[in-house]
Amino acid sequence: MSMRTLLLVGSRLVQVVPVLVLATLAIFGLLQLVPGDPAAVIAGETATAERIAQIRQMLGLDLPVWQQYLHWLSGAVRGDLSTSLITGVPVLEEVLRRLPNTLLIVFMALALSVAIGVPLGILAATNVDGRIDRLVTSTASLGVAVPNFWMGMILVGFFALGLGWFPTTGAASLTQEPLRALHHATLPACALALSGIAEITRQLRSALIDVLSSQYVRTLHAKGLPQSKILWRHGLKNVSLTLLTVVGLVFNRTLGATVAIEAVFAIPGTGSLVVASATNKDFPVVQGVVFVLVLIVIACNLLIDLLYAALDPRMSRR
Repeated sequence: MSMRTLLLVGSRLVQVVPVLVLATLAIFGLLQLVPGDPAAVIAGETATAERIAQIRQMLGLDLPVWQQYLHWLSGAVRGDLSTSLITGVPVLEEVLRRLPNTLLIVFMALALSVAIGVPLGILAATNVDGRIDRLVTSTASLGVAVPNFWMGMILVGFFALGLGWFPTTGAASLTQEPLRALHHATLPACALALSGIAEITRQLRSALIDVLSSQYVRTLHAKGLPQSKILWRHGLKNVSLTLLTVVGLVFNRTLGATVAIEAVFAIPGTGSLVVASATNKDFPVVQGVVFVLVLIVIACNLLIDLLYAALDPRMSRR
């Protein structure tokens, strides 16, 4: 790794610190606005006020909010995301147990989005205003409009319940049963990939049309270069940064959309963990899951910055 790349990574990591602090403040602050007392949930409906007060003291919920935040933040920096108020299991252990199920469907959805969206975008851009272009753009617009969870239910009804090709719910360990894990993740990934395919198709089409209609490309045509060489060597090269940006945004959006998809397919992932924990007022688990997901998004953005520098060395000089 060159010194310039190391400086780029260092500068981006420095910029990450205030973003991460603001994210933790938002996570902690918003949960304080949620109605309900976790101590009362733990104590049960028949608990006395003295018992609830005792539990609040045991959990540190009687401290000022700013002290609770600093205590949680100091633990998060050390990798200690506290323990579940309901189960007593360390939050980080529970998150790491469920995270592979979430990441599997996210990366499968991202791979499908790129593998299908890029050819469709190229096909539409090279047939501007033709039948193929109108068909692709209309389908892409529909893909953006259709909710992921609704598509998930359609896929379950047709491919799982109707044809019996895929399981309706659940997940499997990728390390222990890789083929079964991929089989379980196929329908959720397809449901998540729909909007990603549509977004990549639309953005790539628009960017390619701009490049292919530029004076630079017209000059290449005048010099006698074949259309295929212009497209692959010059067109796609010039839109690579745009495509990379869109892929990064699709990843972040897909990661957030797993909450609904995991509910539809009953997948034991981080999304379903957040929903269950929020329902039970298990705030440390909610904070821990969101904190880990924020770290993943930040790592994704850092990777994109490094790829920017690799594709365009001028980016690393900024």
